[in-house]
Amino acid sequence: MITLKSPREIEMMAKSGAVLAGVHRGLRNIIKPGVDTWDIEEFANKYIRDHGAIPSQIGFDGYKFATCISINDEVAHGIPRKGLLLKDGDVVKVDMCVNKDGFESDSCWCYGVGKVSDKVKELMHVCHTALYKGLDQAVVGNRIGDIGAAIQHYVEDEHHMGDVRELIGHGIQPSIHEAPNVPAYGTKGQGLRLRPGMTITIEPLVNLGTWQIKDHYDKRDDWTYYLSKDNTKSAQYEHTLAITNDGPKLLTSQDHKADAKYMLDMYKK
Repeated sequence: MITLKSPREIEMMAKSGAVLAGVHRGLRNIIKPGVDTWDIEEFANKYIRDHGAIPSQIGFDGYKFATCISINDEVAHGIPRKGLLLKDGDVVKVDMCVNKDGFESDSCWCYGVGKVSDKVKELMHVCHTALYKGLDQAVVGNRIGDIGAAIQHYVEDEHHMGDVRELIGHGIQPSIHEAPNVPAYGTKGQGLRLRPGMTITIEPLVNLGTWQIKDHYDKRDDWTYYLSKDNTKSAQYEHTLAITNDGPKLLTSQDHKADAKYMLDMYKK
């Protein structure tokens, strides 16, 4: 069932999203060569709790951590692993959910570690821009397929990268995963029509090579996550947003212009 949120509920989700955005901003100064992925987990967990919120991935379908941390060809659902150190040139995705006063938010940022290659910079830039191509279509009267079609055209037709199909965006609130599904691919003019008060996530995942992914079971951690099928590097960005009569309202960015500038500066490093 899809629930339409009131302006008050959307504002409460934005307060949750502000906490989540604060974590991502803080990680900009932490993620560097030699950092243990467990340090990322501990920073996120502490920051969220210190700001009166709860890391709501913990306990969701048995998940144990505040963050998902996926590195290089790990597309999604990687876990923080003690002793796994980031290396110069890595690309790392940190995905997490926050519950503040009963209101959910969900966001992923992608970080280049140290000096990354021009190809990785391009990958991150394409994925980040694809997110905003989708956001531009998240307006009242459009359909879910308009969001996915805009992302897919930009990623595949304009930049010849892999637009992952198996993992998709979703509705959010009252839980972190609600209807409707929001694929980052699709056909323009098809799918559910967008209405004021809907709250969703848009989350393109882009591979340098094929769009296909594969399961990988890690015996050491007893955990299954996803790799790009051809083991090329992968990027992901995600925002939570509300559909409003005034256009899409981002709920997981404290300062949209400043956050976008940070991303742009990263591509120029």
